[in-house]
Amino acid sequence: MELKDTDNLDAVHPRELIPELCRVFYRLGWITGTGGGITIRKRDKIFITPSGVQKERIQPQDLFVVDTDGQIMQRPPPERPQRISSLTPLFLAIYNMRDAGAVVHSHSIYANMASILSPGNEIRISNQEMMKGIRKDSTGEFYRNDETLVIPIIENTPNEPDLTGSLIHTMKAFPDTCAVLVRSHGTYIWGKSWEEAKSTSESYDYLSELIVKMKGCGVDLIERSH
Repeated sequence: MELKDTDNLDAVHPRELIPELCRVFYRLGWITGTGGGITIRKRDKIFITPSGVQKERIQPQDLFVVDTDGQIMQRPPPERPQRISSLTPLFLAIYNMRDAGAVVHSHSIYANMASILSPGNEIRISNQEMMKGIRKDSTGEFYRNDETLVIPIIENTPNEPDLTGSLIHTMKAFPDTCAVLVRSHGTYIWGKSWEEAKSTSESYDYLSELIVKMKGCGVDLIERSH
């Protein structure tokens, strides 16, 4: 079904929010080129960007709408991009496993660098104030700065949908996490609402930059409080 009418959309409708947030994330350097983006769920409808487009130029009518099984409910008009995001299987896995309200896929350079500088399948960091902006997905409670935040890392693949299995495995293995780093690639971050997904993404990006700079200075990420 094509979207026939985009008039009278309120400012917080996903068709309005996603183009606005794509422009914000573009300015932050999270969705340069055609990579990255954001998806928002509104009740039983999931709004997803098209594939291979400049995200900062997306318009409300460009979005696809799918259900939680991935069936397309609405698509852009014929003159607009017609390929749904290749990230859709990963988005659906997060929505269905974590009951998320929005998912951000960031190509933050600091997240990329943090993953490259961190061997193994996780990063641990503690005693940082910005950890308080991150929620434990298993309990809904926010981290205290004196706890240890664990950020899981999965290995990149040539085709992004092939990450889905690793993402699902990692969400099961790390029930507290609301973000997964993809090495040499970026991050998937989610929240119960678009506001939470956005603010959590900002907290993770701050911490990613901090991790890179602390490693560059030889500072232990599990810093002891004084």
